[in-house]
Amino acid sequence: MCDRSYPKKLAFQYLEDLKTEFERVNGSQIETAARPYAFIKFDTFIQKTKKLYQDTRTQRNVAKLNDELYEVHQIMTRNVQEVLGVGEKLDQVSQMSSRLTSESRIYADKARDLNRQALIRKWAPVAIVIGVVSLLFWAKNKIW
Repeated sequence: MCDRSYPKKLAFQYLEDLKTEFERVNGSQIETAARPYAFIKFDTFIQKTKKLYQDTRTQRNVAKLNDELYEVHQIMTRNVQEVLGVGEKLDQVSQMSSRLTSESRIYADKARDLNRQALIRKWAPVAIVIGVVSLLFWAKNKIW
């Protein structure tokens, strides 16, 4: 339909304009078309529109391309902002991970201390009883 150097966006815009106008003018008659050239009158609009789109440097075409570029720019800006937001969230996750690591070390130390205290509370009475009994046996053997 067009040269390779012709902007793709402009070519698709041309086709979109044709489609929109065709549907607006002949939309209700499409299903009832009985002869091959039922919409030959639409050729005049095609030729007028083709002339408008032939020169890519016309003000109208440049404006359409600029509008397309502006939309792409807005999308890219949103994407960059989302990426930056994700980066900030990753920083927060990293900080939380560091805090969690340090707090888990503190927890491990406290757990070790509690285990030691529980062990002492569990076996201290037994050790005291064995020590007292051993001391009594020793004292009995020394005295007698």
